[in-house]
Amino acid sequence: MTEKETLLEVKDLHTYLYLEQGVSKALNGITFDIKKGETLGVVGESGCGKSMTALSIMQLVPDPPGKIASGEIRFQGENLLEKNKREMREIRGSRIAMIFQEPMTSLNPVMTVGKQIEETIRIHESVSKAEAKKRAIEMLKLVKIPEPEQRYYEYPHQLSGGMRQRVMIAIALACHPDLLICDEPTTALDVTVQAQILKLIAELQKKTGMSVMLITHDLGVISQVAERIIIMYAGRIVEYGTRQSVFTNPLHPYTEALLKSVPRLSDEDGKELYMIKGMVPDLTKEQRGCLFAERCPYAEKRCFEEEPKLYDTGSGRVCCHRYGKRGNDK
Repeated sequence: MTEKETLLEVKDLHTYLYLEQGVSKALNGITFDIKKGETLGVVGESGCGKSMTALSIMQLVPDPPGKIASGEIRFQGENLLEKNKREMREIRGSRIAMIFQEPMTSLNPVMTVGKQIEETIRIHESVSKAEAKKRAIEMLKLVKIPEPEQRYYEYPHQLSGGMRQRVMIAIALACHPDLLICDEPTTALDVTVQAQILKLIAELQKKTGMSVMLITHDLGVISQVAERIIIMYAGRIVEYGTRQSVFTNPLHPYTEALLKSVPRLSDEDGKELYMIKGMVPDLTKEQRGCLFAERCPYAEKRCFEEEPKLYDTGSGRVCCHRYGKRGNDK
């Protein structure tokens, strides 16, 4: 099997938040890539930097207080950090699109859903109003919204949560992007609708050949769709590998703890769910050693004093002193 071509490459990216209490290193030197046509999963608990990664790629980091301090974000060979605002507006929505986790706050409440899809098309492409309307209805059909001609004239509050999320997908795909970033796209939905949305994204990906970056805290979701997985903790990538390697042989203690905390049907009744003890460290304060050390059951003296290197695992990478005892650093 030939190696897929790289679509997006993020190199040593640092994004900081300049707050009253100090500088928070929201992203502290993350490096990864996304191949053409693949689904990359990004996992971690709240505040680990998942959404900030997406906002940095889209150059939508709120300023103030946020700022991309350094690094590279190369999309189809071009460094997005060298683009001006006008150039980024042309890329956003056309070549890179994003679905946010809460459609009710992302959709315009006083504009019909059809007009919102139509607007996206007309911003990026020189088409007539009639053609844009026709394509908007086609997009509603594509995301399997029933009676699309009627739904075109409805407002977001008239639709269910699952239908609103389908509208968000229709808007995101209206200009046929090469990369679709999904930031917790199923969080506000019930389990049945979650499965429908994930299946829909997978079907559309197969049909269009786009790449998908799926951000979630739910390992169950990732296990269904992602080919490779990034595990993030406190603004850093602590493990990076194939779905099989991450789920069958987790190398970082944080990955191991996340997998243990997933509820299973086979668990005994009354059995207490596994919980990761402690809290994510305050990123505005100077940190020494491994940022997970305070919560890690395997932590040694070295873990509190020395920052672990990035080790090549063969199927990915891991940032942990324990692996360093048997692997080769890179």
